[in-house]
Formats: sequence, structure tokens, C-alpha cells
Amino acid sequence: MADLNDVETPGESAAGAQNLTEADHATTNGDVQETDVGGDQGSETIFQLTVHLPHDPKKIQIMVSSQEAIHDVRQSIIELPGTLQYSCFHLEHNGERINDFIQISEVKGLTSNSELTLVEDPYTEKEARLHSVRVRELIGAAGDRTDTLHGLLSGTSLHDSVTGADPTQNGSSAAHPMSGYDFEAPGVLSILLPENQEQPPKTVKSISVSPWNPPPYHLRQKGHLLYLLLTTNEGEQYQITSHVSGFYVNKSTNSKFDPFPRGPPKAQSAHSLLTLVSKLSPSFNASFQKLQDFNNTKEPLATFQITNATPSSPWIVPNSTSPLTTHQADITRTQESFLISGIENTETLRDWNEEFQSTRELPKETVQDRVFRERLTSKLFADYNEAAARGAILVARGEVAPLNPTESKDAQIFVYNNVFFSFGADGVGTFASEGGDEAARVATGKDVLGVRMVNQLDIEGLFTPGTVVVDYLGKRLVGQSIVPGIFKQREPGENQIDYGAVDGKEVVAADERFVSVFEKLSKALKVKKHAVWDKEGVCHLLEGSVETKGLLGTDGRKYVLDLYRITPLDISWMEEYGTAIGGPEPVNGSSATTYPHRMTVLRPELVDAYWKFKMREWVNGELEKRRQNQTETTEPAKTLEIESTEIPPHDSKDEQEVGEASGADSTLTVLEKTSDFDKERIDVSNFIFALNPDAFSGQEPRTDAEKEQLAKDEQEVRLACEFLRANLLPELVSDLKEGDVGFPMDGQSLSRLLHKRGINIRYLGKIATLAEGKRLESLRTLSIQEMVSRAFKHVAGKYLRYLPIPLTAACISHLLNCLLGADLNPKPKAEIDEAMISLYPEAGLDFQKMSPESLREEIENQILRRFQYTLEKTWWSIIKPLQLLREVSLKLGLQLEMKEYCFSTRPVKSHVESVAPVNGLVAKENGVNGQSTNSKKKKKARDGSPASVVSNVCSPQTFSPDDVLNIVPVIKEASPRSSLAEEALEAGRISIMQNQKKLGQELLLESLSLHEQIYGIIHPEVARVYNSLSMLYYQLEEKEAAVELARKAVIVSERTLGVDHAETLLSYLNLGLFGHASGETRMALSYIKHALGLWKVIYGPNHPDSITTINNAAVMLQHLKDYHESRLWFEASLKICEDVYGKQSINAATLLFQLAQALALDQDSKAAVNRMRESYNIFLNELGPNDKNTKEAESWLEQLTQNAVSIAKHAKDVQARRIKVSPRVTLGQTHPQLQVGQTAQAATGRDPRNTMGLDSRSIDELLKFIEGTDQATKKKRPGRSNPKRRGGAVS
Repeated sequence: MADLNDVETPGESAAGAQNLTEADHATTNGDVQETDVGGDQGSETIFQLTVHLPHDPKKIQIMVSSQEAIHDVRQSIIELPGTLQYSCFHLEHNGERINDFIQISEVKGLTSNSELTLVEDPYTEKEARLHSVRVRELIGAAGDRTDTLHGLLSGTSLHDSVTGADPTQNGSSAAHPMSGYDFEAPGVLSILLPENQEQPPKTVKSISVSPWNPPPYHLRQKGHLLYLLLTTNEGEQYQITSHVSGFYVNKSTNSKFDPFPRGPPKAQSAHSLLTLVSKLSPSFNASFQKLQDFNNTKEPLATFQITNATPSSPWIVPNSTSPLTTHQADITRTQESFLISGIENTETLRDWNEEFQSTRELPKETVQDRVFRERLTSKLFADYNEAAARGAILVARGEVAPLNPTESKDAQIFVYNNVFFSFGADGVGTFASEGGDEAARVATGKDVLGVRMVNQLDIEGLFTPGTVVVDYLGKRLVGQSIVPGIFKQREPGENQIDYGAVDGKEVVAADERFVSVFEKLSKALKVKKHAVWDKEGVCHLLEGSVETKGLLGTDGRKYVLDLYRITPLDISWMEEYGTAIGGPEPVNGSSATTYPHRMTVLRPELVDAYWKFKMREWVNGELEKRRQNQTETTEPAKTLEIESTEIPPHDSKDEQEVGEASGADSTLTVLEKTSDFDKERIDVSNFIFALNPDAFSGQEPRTDAEKEQLAKDEQEVRLACEFLRANLLPELVSDLKEGDVGFPMDGQSLSRLLHKRGINIRYLGKIATLAEGKRLESLRTLSIQEMVSRAFKHVAGKYLRYLPIPLTAACISHLLNCLLGADLNPKPKAEIDEAMISLYPEAGLDFQKMSPESLREEIENQILRRFQYTLEKTWWSIIKPLQLLREVSLKLGLQLEMKEYCFSTRPVKSHVESVAPVNGLVAKENGVNGQSTNSKKKKKARDGSPASVVSNVCSPQTFSPDDVLNIVPVIKEASPRSSLAEEALEAGRISIMQNQKKLGQELLLESLSLHEQIYGIIHPEVARVYNSLSMLYYQLEEKEAAVELARKAVIVSERTLGVDHAETLLSYLNLGLFGHASGETRMALSYIKHALGLWKVIYGPNHPDSITTINNAAVMLQHLKDYHESRLWFEASLKICEDVYGKQSINAATLLFQLAQALALDQDSKAAVNRMRESYNIFLNELGPNDKNTKEAESWLEQLTQNAVSIAKHAKDVQARRIKVSPRVTLGQTHPQLQVGQTAQAATGRDPRNTMGLDSRSIDELLKFIEGTDQATKKKRPGRSNPKRRGGAVS
């Protein structure tokens, strides 16, 4: 832990980030309101300190909090623009040195008027190295880094390109981003790339380590630390000595070594290298200022270093000649690892396990303790995940020597950077009876999930090893921190494990010391204490599954390992598909349709859902008993209502944890809430529910009592499996059918939705079968696409697993040709360099034999076995090629070159053709329906390769090996979420729901500050909290704050989740909505246009939720008084709606109602009357003549018919109130799309049943309105409308 001060190199801490964004308020971690949350932290104060400096500007003021560490104050000073040059110093107060690691409140005599003095320290070699690295970064001399892990353009953001592309900025008020938009144009891949950036100004030619480095022994004695070489913009070259006292120009040349100071007039020295460079180069100060201005034009969030999360790597990247990815000469690139971690390279070696466990043992009494502990945990997990992923890639590429080289490939183990690696395959036969390699692969994935849940529960005295699973080129690697004592040879008679099964269930250990911690764990995971039997038939009572093992480390800590079976087996599935133990068929895959393994466990979310269900039954039963005992029935009736509403609202929090295991903590809060309400009524603690995770796993009880107990346990598990099939699956399908929840757009969002609902991915086949009819066609297509892409991942993995690295691109491109290019070339040939093959005589080149037919057959078999679903005969003809390519690339980690891939011989509607209608756009625009012509010309000039020149004459194969530019690892990790930040967020939400707005907003800000402090700014959880808060602020009418937060949400999710991730798309839609509400309508349309372009790539055109989006855009166009264009958008929205919901649906009626008004505005009164009549007829048929919607439509119909003439005159005035009329541009507008699978109710906190309602005004008002007599009130604020009106659940 001594290295704490290295954890945050400059520019990394959340603290620093906050300073840069809020320079006027230099508090490091905005923990202003911590007092509210902590309660016991009443002593916190914020005050200003003066710091005296040795050089100009001689003194600065900074805002600090008494709770901050001096270390954070140092960080603020290092990052303020005026004091960038300091990095090696200490602070003094009244002449006494202050320790960096104490809190400000602990400094004796320090008050708000105190003055601190900054004193420059002598350098050490390490300080000198880090100072050089920092100065190189500050002055922009650090070139591009070729990173072994993150891939091309990782962590990139398109936000600046999207805002920069707004044509209205050049003053033409006529064009808006949507003019001439083509709804039918196919998706364009170029939308996923940022525009070519102009290069930042150069401040020096180069700054690097000198060839004379390191100093010889006798000079090290004299305080020489490093020798550097500087070439200024003027072309002068200087040799510089880094000395304990600072930096000076020495007398060395390239051929002569003389590291002592130069004499005057050329003598220059300074304590900081930055100051020295500015003295030596006359042009430096001006160019450094330009560089800072250049950096300031960029969105700071888009340039911050990502320290606490894995940056996302896009699957489409520019080709190698693009200015975005140019490779520059930079000698210091190779020296950087020396500069960062020293000659011995040992400074970066960390004892991961000790760090994890000692962080877990930190105190968590006060809020301050918890913030510190969670912040450290977040950073530690991020560092470990990165180290483990880097190691896994090296192991997969064969760069690390195994510890047991004589074993078979799959059984080899490795240690690199203090991480222990093994393959996620059954190398030693542990899983032979469960399904071999397949079972081992699944077990590692489930283990990560289990470790994450245990980390989230944070049980005192129970420890887990750091665990990461990395999929790379068909290999699955598991990286674990090394648990002390795991390799220890035990004495004869001692077991290798202290609790749980040893050596494949034959021996069972049950060390009493583990009972207390395992009991807490099992209670939280709803696992039943149960009996298991070893091979001697001896019965042991275990708290957890027999597979979950406890190990007493040599450090005395209790570790829990192998968490892949914390929930019971899905017996319904196993019996149905021949993998149940004792079933008729063996599991080694003898039958073509048997599921490939036995690791089919239920999801923890299912256990939670079933627990809630059972609890509701139990409470209702108790109430029933009480009803019979009591005469007055009023109170219990009230309880029942509370009970049923108390448990479901939990979904609103799940917004941020879609797909995360929501863990037992959330369940406990529900319990607490329920028990609060029912204190005097029902004692919930009497309700006991737990499942036996070893049911159906082949246990053999001996006595009758034991047999009876096991039969009961098995029945309970069976009922849980039935609950999944009878309740959860149909519920999900009907929710999506009714359009009450956000609709998934791609495989990722579909998987998260299923997981959140407790449904395993293996049920995709069942979902595809249930998704019948027009309305669920999108769901069916998505499910099939997801099954195909997962099957392809398994097929590709089989061929790639043992293939030498240089042959992998050929293999991938050939398989992609067989999958997606068969229309273009039905007999693709693998393009392999013969010379390469001769280097690897042992390589298995079976993939060359693959043809489109054989690949389809393999995919069909995989889908039949894994999802128990039979594809239609010609399934490949209905698959969407671009979307499937994206899914496959994301699953395999491919980074493909951006070009137009030809999937068939039919002349595609090329992007060049579709440019014609877009010419209204400015050339710079990264057009949604095709790039504008100018940028396409540039592109052609740039790409010489014939394949990349876009034309209708397609190359003979869709993909060539050169298209696969890189492969990035796909990482599964186990970092817990911050419970503190989530508690504050939840408390803020609840306060706002209870109408305590002021308190609610304070809590929300507090939660935001905690999220930023704990996770750092650039982190997916922070993006989600920005998103939730922007929505809440929007509802509280704080428009500007909503826009600012939504913008941050967009950038952070682009950088951490992906530029085309479903959440990023939804963030763009929200940003557009809020931007429009605060008057930035043109900008809002740019965002929406970008989102629609993303939609075409992610899903294809006509996604059910895009009805809302297109509708919103139509309303915005009306706002710009472009009535004709807006009418076209309403028509487009109606067309999709009729496709999805049917022509006679209420949703279609709502849209017809709006379209009629739009037509009236566009002076087409005849069409308006017809549309309104259609709308009225649907309402009449569906809702009856007395429904208020029917009446509303009827009155409008009369008015439109009578006032055809006056409408033509006055309709323009309707514009002012237009937004009020639109059912969907209200608070609920894109809100129900907030997260895939989230209900409108969870999004707005309102009842989704009352979703109709068209216009909130009375008919009299409308009459005045249409006749134009109501002009006085026409400047009504847009976007504020009857909150109940969400307009036809058009979700």
C-alpha cells in the first residue's frame, strides 16, 4: 500500500478531473454535502487557502474541504493551469512540513485564513522519471501509443463530430439537419467513426531519454539521475541532465560525454523541466498556449484518461492510412515503460491478492471511510482487470512460459505479473461427467458472476480472489489473484480444501470455522443448509453448494472459491433435453440434440423473483388467516395493497443494473421496506425461503428421513423452474408485445433484458417460438440473429483456438465470407499466404474446407443443441447482414476496416447513390444516409486498395484477411458496484417521489459527487447516473442542468460502453429531447439524426421504439415552422407504427390524430379531414363512443370539416401550441425508452395504464384556437404538457 501516491498519476484522479471542469471551484472532490449523508460528519467545512509559490504567480488561492487529504490538495495544485510545472514538492504551514497522507482537519492550527508554502523538494530518480513523463504529456510530445490491450481508437467519442457537423453553425438558417432525410437508406458504417481531427500544434520536435542514460556510478554519487535529449521547434538540440536539484543543459554532444553544466551565455537550469524548455525555446510559450487553447476547444470528458474502466474498442475502425490512426516515429515510445516503472521494471509488480484483501479489511464505519474504501476498491479492480487482460493476451499469444510445460495444452498454467492464469477448458478432467470443455467454459463464466455477487454482498470475514475471464481468439483464459496457500502441499490425511467437495465430490470437508461466514453468504443468496453424502455414504451438513469451496489461506483469511453453482440446476431444462443425471442419455454429446453440458443453473435474478412471488403468496396467506380471525377487515386490506406495491418498485433502481446481478442487498431493502410498513401487522421475518443448490446433482441419501427431505427440496427447485417457464417467459413476451417496455435493439440489450428478468440465454429458442405475429416480429428476428451470432462464435472458436496468430485473420475472413458473403460468392476460398503455412506445419487448417453450406449446417446444429430451436430452411436469406456482422464482431472482439462491405450481387443502393438527396448538408457532415460527397472523395483518395473504393462493382469476396485490422479481448470481470453511491441515488429518487424536491436534489447531487469520486468520471456507472439524473432534472423543469448531464452521459457512455451501444443511442435521444426543451432545437435534431443513423447500423430501419423518436423529430420540425418536412416525419412514424402494431391499433389512431393536425398546418385540409376521420373510426371501434379520445377526435373532426377555410388562414397559429397537442412530446417522451426492458412506469414513476389522452384542452379553447382568436397566449412554454399523457404507449 506504500504506493498509494502512485495510484493517481497526474490527470487521473477524479479530483483532478473535477478541477478542470470546475476551475472556479477548486474543491477536489465536491464532497460538499457529505454532512447530509453521513450525519456524524458534522465537522466538514469548505474554505479557501492561500498557497505561496517559489515562482510566478507567487501565490494562488484554492478551495478545500476539511475532509480532504493533503494528497488531494497537492493534486489540485499540480493540475491548476498556473502551477503545472510543479510535481516534486511538499507543503509547509508555519515552517513545519505537512504529511501528505493526513486530512486537512488534522493540520495543527490550520484555519480558513491560513497560508501554506510550497517548497520544492530534491528529486529522486523515480520522481525525475515521472516528472519527465508528465511534462511530455503536458506539452503534447508523447506520440501515439501502440497498446497491446485496448485496440484501435479505444475510448473514442463522436460527440464533438456530431455537434461540429451541425450545418446551422455557419449561419444558414434555411437548412436544418433533417432536410432531405431518407428513411429507407441503409445504415452507413462511417457514422461510427469520428471526423478526421486537425493535428494539435507542436511545442517541441522531440523530448526523449538520451543515449548517454543511465548515469555511470561515480556520477550517480554526485546526484545525476537521468540524461535527456531535447530538440526544440527551432531545430536546436540540447542534452539535459536531470539532477537532484533540478534540470540543466549539459555539455555533452552525440559523440562526447560531458554531463556537467554549460557555461554562460548558454547556461540554463530550472527546478522543473517545463520551465527549462520554455527558457531554451523562444517559440515554446506561444505554441504551448496554442496547445492549451486547442485542448480547451475539445470536450474535456472526451480527452480525460480512462483510469477506472475498460475503454470500449469500436468494431469498425479507419484503415491504416487514415489520419486518425497514423503511426508516428517516436523513440521515447519504447523508453516509456522504463520512465514509468524504472530500470528493474519492478515498481509496477503488485501483490494483487494482498491489496484486494487488505482493501476489504479497511474500516467502513463513517461515510468518509466508506468513500475512501470504495474509491480504492474501484481503482484496484480496474487496475487488476487491466493487468489480468494484458497477461491473458500474452498467454494466448504464446509469449509466457507455462509452469507445467509437460502437460497438455489445455492443462497448462501460467503466472504473469502476479496473476495466475489457466484455460477455461477441462484440461484435467474435472468436468468429465458434466460435459468436459463445454462445462468448464461455462463454469468459469458463472464463477465470475458468483464472485461479483459475493463482492457486492461484502460479507465481513469472507474473501474472494480477484477473478477475470478473458475470451481472445477462441481461447478462454481465467486470471486469478494468487491465494496464499492454494499451491501448498498438505500433510498426508489433510484435505486440499477446508470446506466443500475435495477431488470431485468423493471427499467432503466441513471445517467448523467456515460455518459462520458461509451461513451469512447462503442467507443472502437464499441457499438452504442441506445434507450431502461423500463416497463412504457419510452425511455432512453444508451451508453452501457442495461445489462451493472454502479454503483457509496461509494468511489466516477464509477464501471462498468456485462460485459457479450458487443457484440450483434447471431441472426442467435438463429433463427435457437429456442432461438430467440418471436420464436415458449420457452427456458426452452422443445425441445430436442433447444440450452440450450439465452446467445449466438458474439465474440469481430468477431466485430473487421467485422469492418475491413466494413472499407475496405467504403474506396474502397470513392476511387471509388474520381476516378470518378479525372482524374488522379494513386494516389488512390496506396492508395487502402496500405489500403488492412495495416489492415491484424495485425495478426502477434496476435501471442501472440491467443485467447485473441485483444481489441480495436490494432484496434486503425490500424486506426492510416491507417490514417497516407491516410492523404492527405482519412479521416478515417468519417467512423463510431457501433452495437447495445440490438438488438433482446426483446426491444419494441413505435413511428414509433424508430421502424425504431431499424429495421436498427437489420439489421446491422444480417449482422454481416451472415459475421461470410459466410466469417469467410469457410475462416478458407480453410486456414487449403491449409496447409497455423499451424494446431491445441488439444482442447485447436483449441479453441484458433476459438476464434482468432472470431468464437464461439458453431460452432464446423458446422466446423466438413465443414471439408470434406481426407485433413481435422484431423480437423474433433479434432472437434468431442472437442465436446465429452465438452459434457462429462457438464455430469460429473451435477453429481459432489452436491456430497460430498470423493465420487467424485468414480464418476469420473466410468464415465471415461463408456466413455473410455467400450471396456474392457462393464458393469463397480462404486467402492464406503459403509462406506462412510452411512456417507452421502443425497448424490445423480445417477451416479452409469450410463452405457456406457446411457452415450453415454447423450453425444449425449448434442452435439445435444450445437453444433447442430449429431454424427455417432458408434462414440465411432473412438475416440482416450488417447487423449480424456487428454482433459477430462484438462477440469475437474484431476490429474491421471501415468500408462498404458487399453482401450480395444485387447492385446495392450504394452510399454514393444515396448521397444525392443529402447534398443540402454541409460537406463536413458525417451524414446519416451516406457521407456527403466531399468526404467520400477524400476517402477514395486515401484508400488505394481496390476493395475499399466504393462502387457497384463488388470484389469477388466480401471480406479479405486485410479487413481484420485487430482483435481485442472480450473481458468479464467481477468488480462490485458502490453501495454508498447507489444508496444516495435511491434516497434522492424516493425524496423526489414523495415531493421533497429540495432534499431530493441535494441527495441526487450528493450521489453524483459520490459516483464521480468513487468510480472516477469516465465509467459506465457514472454514465448511467448522469442519464438518470438528467431525466429527473428534466422532470423537475431544470432544463439546462438536464442538458448538461445528458451531454456528459453521451460522452461517457460512448467512451466506456461503445459509440454504437444501445445505451449510448438512448442517451443521444434524451440529449435531443432535453436540448429541444431548452430551446436548442436545431442542435437537438442533429443528435436525433445521429441516433437514427446509429439505429440503422445497430438494428436496421423501423425499430419499434423509433416510432417515438421520429414523432419527436416531427414535433421539433413543427417548432422550426417547417410544416411540410414535419408532415413527412409524422407519415414515416405512422408507417412504422402500422407495420408494428397494425393499421387498426390505438397507437395508429393516436398518430393519425397528430398527422391530421400536421396536415392542417401544412395547408392540406382535405387530407387532414380524412386522417382525422380514420383516427376517429379506430377510436370508435376500439374504445367505444364514450371514451374521451373518441370525443376528442370527433370534435376535432367537426372543427376541421367546418373550418377548412379558416384553418388555411390561421393554422400557423396552432404552431405555438403544437407541442401541447402532441401526445408524445411530454415528459414521458423518450423516457420509456430510457433503458431497454424498463417500463414506462419505472421511467416516469407514473401509471402506464392511462396512456391515451390526446389534447388536454377543452373544446372551447380549441375552437378559439383554430379560429385564431386565441393568439394572446401563443408563446406557451414548449414541452410542458399534461404529465399523464404519454400518448398511446407508443414505446
